[in-house]
Amino acid sequence: MKDIKLAPSLLSADFANLERDIRKCEQGGAEILHIDVMDGHFVPNITIGVPVVSAIRKVSDLLLDAHLMISEPDRYINDFAEAGADMISVHYEVCNHLHRTLSSIKSHGKQAGIVLNPLTPIELIYDAVEYCDFVLLMSVNPGFGGQSFINSFHNKCYKLKSFLVDNNLEHIDIQVDGGIKIDNVREVVASGANVIVSGSGIFNGDVVENLKLMRKKATSLL
Repeated sequence: MKDIKLAPSLLSADFANLERDIRKCEQGGAEILHIDVMDGHFVPNITIGVPVVSAIRKVSDLLLDAHLMISEPDRYINDFAEAGADMISVHYEVCNHLHRTLSSIKSHGKQAGIVLNPLTPIELIYDAVEYCDFVLLMSVNPGFGGQSFINSFHNKCYKLKSFLVDNNLEHIDIQVDGGIKIDNVREVVASGANVIVSGSGIFNGDVVENLKLMRKKATSLL
């Protein structure tokens, strides 16, 4: 089983004290900072953009994961790459030319990811998986933090994990985002995910302690 990586979702952080919360993520042992970028068009919410990613880059050496929940991601890949994002993921649902988009991300030396909404069939991306570094499976409908986990994730994750194993693509990470808490992370890992995105599950309460407990639960199968 691959190493588990924890990626706190900054959507649930205190934006008035963002650097403070980032420091807590570092202290708790997080490997990645997950940054939700929403445009109010592809998803019914508007969040942060390039200037905030650039500001975060100045205060942390953790990997920055820009999850582009936007309708025209190709227009902004260069901007997020230059702002310091290490990982850039785009939704299958909005990419007309997915290979071109993934290639554009990689041309900037960044890790490229494909994102699928909860009810988008996993089989639709099988031909594209070899061109990415990670697949992000949404376990809630994108747009807002604090939603409840959608259980159909498990079957989709099993299928993806089996596909990766059968096609010698096990180097590709499986990321999960949405409704992940300390009490359900073990089941998520058992389904095949190894990069755990969590917002309220980490930022509600003691961030450092929550991260430590989540890692303990997530790695209990290793």
